[in-house]
Amino acid sequence: MNYIKKLKELYKDKRYTSTIDVALFILLIFSFHFLYLGWQSVSYFPIEGMVNRLFDSASALLFNQSCWVLEHIFNVDIITHNHTIGVMNCNGTYSLINVAPECTSLKQWMHWLFLMILFPGPWKHKLWYIPAGLVIIEWINVVRVVGITLCMIPFPDRFAFFHDYFFKTLFYFFIFIMWVVWVEKFLHRKN
Repeated sequence: MNYIKKLKELYKDKRYTSTIDVALFILLIFSFHFLYLGWQSVSYFPIEGMVNRLFDSASALLFNQSCWVLEHIFNVDIITHNHTIGVMNCNGTYSLINVAPECTSLKQWMHWLFLMILFPGPWKHKLWYIPAGLVIIEWINVVRVVGITLCMIPFPDRFAFFHDYFFKTLFYFFIFIMWVVWVEKFLHRKN
């Protein structure tokens, strides 16, 4: 108990506030990641059926949103089958992007919820900031799928790079930026 009191006193010292905020952010992000992996390993017990239906619905939504953006904003000719988007690449063949249930932003939504519910700050702002963050995360995911699809036109052999490194990093970068905005504008707001 004495450690908690000392930590609270340390947190009030302006010299350490940012360091403690970042440490708490990292702790919460990694904690949730490993909790999620554990929950996933037991097939989302005890609500496996509900989670699987949610993943299926979310992947259908993501697929439809991504197709709409590709066709109506970028005017890209695509072919679709089930949840697969095909686009003609520079080699004259089709690059196929499957929008699987694992592609949804549900894990990132839960990351965001876990982070924002446990991170300090005024609840009067959390009540609107958390849902706004969920909407932003969904649209970042649409940008991710559209971006990967567009990148397959000139770089058909670079799917793994764009999927695993570039756009996944972009995803978590935006979650980090939303957290920074929270800390700077709502948690430690300067009058």
